Amino acid sequence: MRAVATAIVSDLHLGTVSGADLARGGPALDRLLDVLAGAERIVLLGDLLELRERPAAAVLEDVAPALRRIGEAAAGKRLTVVPGNHDHQLVAPALERARLAGGTLAIAAEHPPEPGELAARVAELMPATDVAFSYPGVWLRDDVFATHGHYLDAHLTVPRVECLIAAAVERFATGVGPEGPQAAADYEAILAPIYALSHAVAQNARAHPPARRNNLSRDVWRIAATDGDGRLPDRLRRRFVGQLAIPAAVAAVNAVGLGPFSAELTPTELRAAGLRAIATVADRLGIADAHVVFGHTHRAGPLPADDASTWTLPGGGTLTNTGSWVDEAHFTASDGPSNPYWPGRIAWVHAGGGPPSLETVIEPTERSAARRG
Repeated sequence: MRAVATAIVSDLHLGTVSGADLARGGPALDRLLDVLAGAERIVLLGDLLELRERPAAAVLEDVAPALRRIGEAAAGKRLTVVPGNHDHQLVAPALERARLAGGTLAIAAEHPPEPGELAARVAELMPATDVAFSYPGVWLRDDVFATHGHYLDAHLTVPRVECLIAAAVERFATGVGPEGPQAAADYEAILAPIYALSHAVAQNARAHPPARRNNLSRDVWRIAATDGDGRLPDRLRRRFVGQLAIPAAVAAVNAVGLGPFSAELTPTELRAAGLRAIATVADRLGIADAHVVFGHTHRAGPLPADDASTWTLPGGGTLTNTGSWVDEAHFTASDGPSNPYWPGRIAWVHAGGGPPSLETVIEPTERSAARRG
């Protein structure tokens, strides 16, 4: 069926400092290219590049070989790049041009890059491919919409750092009304300033800084919601963070009107909160009757063990999360592909209809071989 199907890959995060971006080279990239070669169309659904850790020029230099190989696998095909929050700079100049022209931001608008822009440099690395940039999403069928999913941060009740900042921006620095964002332009007004600051800071970083996780929110979750190795210091730290520090911080944030946020950081609540948030986005954007494919949270689904009813939308549509291609060992441990954070999945949209499907591309032995540094 792949000959008449669209392959959707999200959250490659090419260019991470840690080396957790499995598809930058080696067997993981080989497997990805093998699969993409069988697709009719390819969508890179956000966070293609990791632009929050170091200058864009350094990232592009390191990942250019991988992008060239992706272009070779997609030669003669349509390849659509949908930027996300970690590579928002791919579309930021085009959005600014649209604002200056007085245009409105549609939910699936193509944004051709100008020469010299980062997006144009990415496209130049894939000269034999029909590269397009669409944002904040793209229609793949009349009933299938794909978007990175970062707009959900405006509704997420999990107190991630980015969500807290977004709540503050929405309340104090935008013209978005008390009912919250209702259109793509509203979401951009809340979130784009955060992305611009992150990008600007990264441009002044060292080209090759020491490896780091660079994700405070995930570190806090790992401490609060996992047992570590069971030693007393780990148990005490988990109790302090999960039962004292987080509830106190969340109560303070809610007290000043930035909530409502929840202090519950269990895996079940993290999944449920993300699904509630993306369902709200779908409703606000008028796509709750479609099959919506997204990434962003790195939590793939629905998987066989999931309750399928929680992946449905109020308008009758469905949700599919592509997962990521980042090796987050503290989430997957020694688990195999049954773990929802297991790296290396592709979502397929078939021309003949039906909801999108997920395929696991990286198996345990390949993951071990793919992990670098």
